[in-house]
Amino acid sequence: MRTPKPARERAARALCALNDNPPDIKMDGKPMWISYLPEVDAVLRVALSQEDWDKLKAAETQT
Repeated sequence: MRTPKPARERAARALCALNDNPPDIKMDGKPMWISYLPEVDAVLRVALSQEDWDKLKAAETQT
């Protein structure tokens, strides 16, 4: 069974799709979805409490 992708990655991939960009195409040697993380983080930081944001970030480092 595959491990689910972290929430921030799923959100960044969704933004790629919304903008008609393939998420795994390379840009500067990295997948395109990574370039959307600043936008994802900006939204999540205001939508989540500090505690929930910290939990989200901690969960990513554990996977």
